Amino acid sequence: MAATKAGKRERDWVITPPYAARDELARAARISPLLAQVLLGRGVSEAPDVRRFLLPDFSTLGPPETLPNAVTAAARLAAAVRANRRIVIYGDYDVDGVSATAILWHALRLAGARADFYIPSRLDEGYGLNLEAVTALADDGAEVIVTVDCGITAGEEAELARRRGVELIITDHHEPGPELPGAACVVHPWACGESPNRNLCGAGVAFKVAWALAQELCGSQRVNDAYRQFLLEATAFAALGTVADVVPLTGENRVIAAFGLKHLCQTSNPGLQALIEVSGVAGKTAYDDYDVGFRLAPRLNAIGRLGHARLAVELFTRAGGDRAREIAATLDAHNRRRQEMERAITRQAETMVIERGFDRDSCHGIVLASADWHAGVIGIVAARLTERFGRPTVLIALDKGLGQGSGRSVRHFPLHEVLRACEAHLLSHGGHAMAAGVRLREEQVAAFTDAFIAEAGRRLTAKDLRPKLQLDAEVELTEVTTEVVDMMQRLAPHGPGNPAPRLATTEVELVGAPRVVGRAANHLQLTVRQGGTHRKAIAFGFGEQAEELGECGRLRLAFEPIMNEWNGRRSAELRVVDVKRADSWPR
Repeated sequence: MAATKAGKRERDWVITPPYAARDELARAARISPLLAQVLLGRGVSEAPDVRRFLLPDFSTLGPPETLPNAVTAAARLAAAVRANRRIVIYGDYDVDGVSATAILWHALRLAGARADFYIPSRLDEGYGLNLEAVTALADDGAEVIVTVDCGITAGEEAELARRRGVELIITDHHEPGPELPGAACVVHPWACGESPNRNLCGAGVAFKVAWALAQELCGSQRVNDAYRQFLLEATAFAALGTVADVVPLTGENRVIAAFGLKHLCQTSNPGLQALIEVSGVAGKTAYDDYDVGFRLAPRLNAIGRLGHARLAVELFTRAGGDRAREIAATLDAHNRRRQEMERAITRQAETMVIERGFDRDSCHGIVLASADWHAGVIGIVAARLTERFGRPTVLIALDKGLGQGSGRSVRHFPLHEVLRACEAHLLSHGGHAMAAGVRLREEQVAAFTDAFIAEAGRRLTAKDLRPKLQLDAEVELTEVTTEVVDMMQRLAPHGPGNPAPRLATTEVELVGAPRVVGRAANHLQLTVRQGGTHRKAIAFGFGEQAEELGECGRLRLAFEPIMNEWNGRRSAELRVVDVKRADSWPR
């Protein structure tokens, strides 16, 4: 029987067999066969590409003209600056939208523009452009509205802007509708022309537009010192959006993320400095995707979920030292409150799943609703339920007869298609294959639940619901050396398209009893060996299984290779992600 982490279902290990080209690539690129195996799994198959992947070069970034209509949008913005027209940047309330808004605001203000920003309320207005906001901005004297990270489906809003005499420039990266909005200019990685990088996030799109604006205002592809320094600073914001928006970290996105994360250490932006300080990561010589995903981004997202994201934009734009520290402290407080709410809702929702039988083998989906839940937090909880129970999940927060829902999905269950099939029971819906949102009346919840569960039953099999753990290779402990792990660390930053390397050991022997560690006694330290080779391992969250694992004797570990540094000594170790008893492995 397999040993699994408490609260998790047993996972099937899917171990990639050795690629036929592994040894040849290792020889040509002068790297270990194990590193060659991992790189081949990420689509890197030629020796010159290995160096480009391991050492991302900012000079390989595509210029603005590679993004459809970026140069046209920049020319319109430059003309608006020269004419002293009032420009409003209309952003989104997540990290990508906040970062994109900050990039374009600084680019315009550096040119002396009359530029302001507008961020809709997640709870009151929802995502994207809305008619009321366009009307209010036009009434307030906005002459140009430029969207970032939203707007690609805003057909009615574009028509309203045209009627009100407002020039609308849309910059976005989301899925477009059947027709593009009738805006003065639309910038999108692929909806209005092909580009080398179809996977730019909103902040990446804004960065390219800002770069084009700098060239337009400077009258040359070589920008002046002020704009050069700005563009360097802007890479940090672009990296925040790229990592937090979970776009593929390959190609150009990998360059943006890698370079921007390095620049975070040198940022002069008071808001970024205050956020780094309050997040507990100050003083690091290098930041990674974990720092963004689990330290910085949650604090930025929390204010948009529980308060108003315009405070996060103020942090990155107008706020000086004291004000920046004050806002950062507010973001931190909202994040702590968000964590408390998330834990409470998760406990309640997990109980409801079991009580209502959504975890039974015959049920392939989950829909839950409650008037006690906060609409800004349910998306996170839906993701946790999907991970725990392996089923597509929609959670709905009810308020005054209306419901606002957030869904997360599994493979082979595209949410945006499923919601279209259920739209007779919804007021509105939107999103993509793995995450989506819904609005509905309270009396529609029961019918929507039945329709959603029926779709899950039709589209998903029991095999689809069984969790799988993808592993890059099977290894002997002798292959996990400090030299190999050092090289593997150059694969960072990690994300979709470039996950952290995960490996499986062949059978190993447990040396002594596992030791329970951590303030909550919920982690394990253990040592394993194969012949004369020993490796230390840390298993986070496996504390409750100390006795069971101690009785196993012989194990197979799924792990991420890590480097441990202590008192000047460095050693290759294993961060355990799953364990199986050796006697449970098929022979």
